[in-house]
Order: sequence, then C-alpha cells, then structure tokens
Amino acid sequence: MQQRSIEYSMVTTALALPGYRIVRALGLVRGITVRAAHLGDQIVAGFRSLGGGRIDEYVKMCEEARSEALSSMVWHAQEMGANAIVCVRYDATELAQNMTEVLAYGTAVWAETEPQQESRGAGSP
Repeated sequence: MQQRSIEYSMVTTALALPGYRIVRALGLVRGITVRAAHLGDQIVAGFRSLGGGRIDEYVKMCEEARSEALSSMVWHAQEMGANAIVCVRYDATELAQNMTEVLAYGTAVWAETEPQQESRGAGSP
C-alpha cells in the first residue's frame, strides 16, 4: 500500500468534511503520549500557582502532549490508508502527580471531493 500524507485540514472534530463525501470508513485510530513536567518547570509552576493565573510551564507541556498525540494518530491513519480523520476527540488522564496521559482518537476515512453542482442563472429551468 502506498503511503499517503494526511493534511491537517483533513482532520476534524466534525462528522463530515465540507466539499467531500466519505466513501469508506477504515476504523478507529488513536495516538497516545504520556508527559511529565521537568523538575525545574514544576518548581517554577509551584511558585506561580501561589499567585493564581496562567501557569505557562504546564500550558506548554499540555500543548506539546496534544500535538504529539495528534501526530501519532495521523500516522496511524496514514498506515491504514486513510486520507482524512473525522470525529476527532482528545482525552487526558492524570496518571501520577505531574504525569499526564493524552489520547487523541477519531475515525480514519477515505474521502473524495464532491462533484461541483452546476450553477444556474436566474430564469433557467
């Protein structure tokens, strides 16, 4: 099977892709990662949490984890021969203090471009 690349514009949380029709569902795909903050980040975040507000060290860790899980899911779908993924969701679970599992999952599909409808001018039958 030839490896195809899935463009991120073909990955959606929706049930469908505008302008495309899903012709084949290939199955569930997932990407998973487990991340922990670096000790230095944990110390800085601990001090920041005393004052409240945004904790950039944890935001960065969470964004990296979501990106890694998404990339892994896309790779899994490509391996199945998909060109799109629909119904994408994320889930996160705290495994231990400062250690988080992030799961990205969705349905791998083959989608084809919808045929263009002919536009009719005013007064056309």
